[in-house]
Amino acid sequence: MSESPSLLERITDDLKQAMRDKDKVRLRTLRSLRAALQNEEIGQRTEGTETTLTEQDQLAVLRKQINQRKDSIEQYKEAGREDLVQKEQDELAVLDTYMPDAVSDEDLEAKLRAIIDEVGAASMADMGAVMGRAMDALRGRVDGNRVRKQVQALLSE
Repeated sequence: MSESPSLLERITDDLKQAMRDKDKVRLRTLRSLRAALQNEEIGQRTEGTETTLTEQDQLAVLRKQINQRKDSIEQYKEAGREDLVQKEQDELAVLDTYMPDAVSDEDLEAKLRAIIDEVGAASMADMGAVMGRAMDALRGRVDGNRVRKQVQALLSE
Protein backbone atom coordinates (compact mmCIF):
# COMPACT_ATOMS: atom_id res chain seq x y z
CA MET A 1 0.00 0.00 0.00
CA SER A 2 1.49 3.35 -0.98
CA GLU A 3 1.77 6.21 1.45
CA SER A 4 -0.30 9.29 0.64
CA PRO A 5 1.75 12.29 -0.46
CA SER A 6 2.65 14.92 2.11
CA LEU A 7 1.06 18.34 1.96
CA LEU A 8 4.24 19.82 0.49
CA GLU A 9 4.38 17.12 -2.22
CA ARG A 10 0.72 17.76 -3.12
CA ILE A 11 1.35 21.50 -3.32
CA THR A 12 4.41 20.99 -5.54
CA ASP A 13 2.49 18.66 -7.88
CA ASP A 14 -0.51 21.00 -8.02
CA LEU A 15 1.78 23.97 -8.65
CA LYS A 16 3.21 22.25 -11.71
CA GLN A 17 -0.31 21.46 -12.92
CA ALA A 18 -1.40 25.08 -12.37
CA MET A 19 1.54 26.19 -14.54
CA ARG A 20 0.49 23.80 -17.31
CA ASP A 21 -3.15 24.93 -17.01
CA LYS A 22 -2.16 28.62 -16.83
CA ASP A 23 -4.37 28.95 -13.74
CA LYS A 24 -3.13 32.27 -12.39
CA VAL A 25 -5.08 32.26 -9.12
CA ARG A 26 -4.03 28.73 -8.16
CA LEU A 27 -0.45 29.38 -9.25
CA ARG A 28 -0.18 32.61 -7.22
CA THR A 29 -1.77 31.01 -4.15
CA LEU A 30 0.35 27.86 -4.22
CA ARG A 31 3.56 29.83 -4.72
CA SER A 32 2.69 31.93 -1.69
CA LEU A 33 1.89 28.84 0.38
CA ARG A 34 5.05 27.03 -0.67
CA ALA A 35 7.12 30.12 0.23
CA ALA A 36 5.45 30.25 3.67
CA LEU A 37 6.25 26.57 4.22
CA GLN A 38 9.87 27.07 3.16
CA ASN A 39 10.20 30.10 5.44
CA GLU A 40 8.84 28.08 8.37
CA GLU A 41 11.32 25.30 7.63
CA ILE A 42 14.20 27.78 7.54
CA GLY A 43 12.95 29.36 10.76
CA GLN A 44 13.05 25.99 12.54
CA ARG A 45 16.59 25.12 11.51
CA THR A 46 19.28 25.17 14.11
CA GLU A 47 22.91 25.70 13.33
CA GLY A 48 24.21 23.01 10.98
CA THR A 49 21.08 20.84 10.96
CA GLU A 50 18.51 20.22 8.28
CA THR A 51 14.88 20.35 9.36
CA THR A 52 11.83 18.84 7.73
CA LEU A 53 8.45 20.16 8.76
CA THR A 54 6.11 17.65 10.32
CA GLU A 55 2.64 17.26 8.86
CA GLN A 56 1.33 19.17 11.91
CA ASP A 57 3.76 22.03 11.24
CA GLN A 58 2.67 22.15 7.59
CA LEU A 59 -1.00 22.25 8.60
CA ALA A 60 -0.27 25.05 11.08
CA VAL A 61 1.32 27.10 8.28
CA LEU A 62 -1.68 26.38 6.05
CA ARG A 63 -4.08 27.42 8.83
CA LYS A 64 -2.10 30.65 9.29
CA GLN A 65 -2.32 31.40 5.57
CA ILE A 66 -6.08 30.80 5.65
CA ASN A 67 -6.49 33.07 8.66
CA GLN A 68 -4.46 35.80 6.92
CA ARG A 69 -6.80 35.62 3.92
CA LYS A 70 -9.86 35.83 6.18
CA ASP A 71 -8.42 38.86 7.99
CA SER A 72 -7.63 40.54 4.68
CA ILE A 73 -11.16 39.93 3.41
CA GLU A 74 -12.56 41.65 6.51
CA GLN A 75 -10.26 44.64 6.11
CA TYR A 76 -10.91 45.00 2.39
CA LYS A 77 -14.68 44.83 2.96
CA GLU A 78 -14.42 47.65 5.50
CA ALA A 79 -12.40 49.68 3.00
CA GLY A 80 -14.90 49.00 0.20
CA ARG A 81 -12.32 47.23 -1.98
CA GLU A 82 -14.50 44.53 -3.54
CA ASP A 83 -11.83 43.78 -6.17
CA LEU A 84 -9.37 42.79 -3.45
CA VAL A 85 -12.07 40.96 -1.48
CA GLN A 86 -12.69 38.77 -4.53
CA LYS A 87 -8.94 38.11 -4.98
CA GLU A 88 -8.59 37.00 -1.36
CA GLN A 89 -11.74 34.86 -1.54
CA ASP A 90 -10.40 33.11 -4.65
CA GLU A 91 -7.12 32.37 -2.86
CA LEU A 92 -8.97 31.23 0.26
CA ALA A 93 -10.96 28.75 -1.83
CA VAL A 94 -7.71 27.25 -3.16
CA LEU A 95 -6.17 27.01 0.33
CA ASP A 96 -9.30 25.38 1.78
CA THR A 97 -8.87 22.42 -0.57
CA TYR A 98 -5.68 21.45 1.32
CA MET A 99 -7.24 21.41 4.78
CA PRO A 100 -7.99 17.95 6.14
CA ASP A 101 -11.55 17.13 7.08
CA ALA A 102 -12.55 19.26 10.01
CA VAL A 103 -12.70 17.71 13.46
CA SER A 104 -16.37 17.24 14.42
CA ASP A 105 -17.74 18.85 17.56
CA GLU A 106 -18.19 15.41 19.12
CA ASP A 107 -14.59 14.35 18.37
CA LEU A 108 -13.25 17.67 19.64
CA GLU A 109 -15.22 17.38 22.87
CA ALA A 110 -14.02 13.80 23.40
CA LYS A 111 -10.38 14.77 22.83
CA LEU A 112 -10.68 17.77 25.15
CA ARG A 113 -12.37 15.73 27.89
CA ALA A 114 -9.51 13.21 27.70
CA ILE A 115 -6.94 16.03 27.97
CA ILE A 116 -8.83 17.58 30.92
CA ASP A 117 -8.79 14.20 32.70
CA GLU A 118 -5.11 13.69 31.85
CA VAL A 119 -4.13 17.11 33.19
CA GLY A 120 -6.46 16.80 36.18
CA ALA A 121 -8.10 20.13 35.41
CA ALA A 122 -10.95 21.08 37.70
CA SER A 123 -11.58 24.78 37.07
CA MET A 124 -10.86 27.74 34.80
CA ALA A 125 -7.57 28.16 36.67
CA ASP A 126 -6.33 25.07 34.82
CA MET A 127 -7.24 26.41 31.38
CA GLY A 128 -3.65 27.21 30.41
CA ALA A 129 -2.46 23.67 30.98
CA VAL A 130 -5.40 22.22 29.05
CA MET A 131 -4.99 24.67 26.15
CA GLY A 132 -1.27 23.99 25.86
CA ARG A 133 -1.79 20.24 25.65
CA ALA A 134 -4.82 20.60 23.35
CA MET A 135 -3.10 22.89 20.87
CA ASP A 136 -0.10 20.57 20.70
CA ALA A 137 -2.40 17.65 19.93
CA LEU A 138 -4.65 19.52 17.49
CA ARG A 139 -2.27 22.02 15.87
CA GLY A 140 -3.31 22.90 12.34
CA ARG A 141 -6.45 20.76 12.45
CA VAL A 142 -8.72 22.96 14.56
CA ASP A 143 -8.98 26.71 14.95
CA GLY A 144 -7.58 27.85 18.29
CA ASN A 145 -10.62 30.00 19.07
CA ARG A 146 -12.89 27.00 18.66
CA VAL A 147 -10.72 24.99 21.06
CA ARG A 148 -10.63 27.84 23.59
CA LYS A 149 -14.43 28.22 23.60
CA GLN A 150 -14.93 24.47 24.00
CA VAL A 151 -12.37 24.25 26.84
CA GLN A 152 -14.05 27.16 28.61
CA ALA A 153 -17.43 25.48 28.31
CA LEU A 154 -16.10 22.15 29.61
CA LEU A 155 -14.24 23.71 32.54
CA SER A 156 -17.32 25.76 33.49
CA GLU A 157 -19.53 22.66 33.86
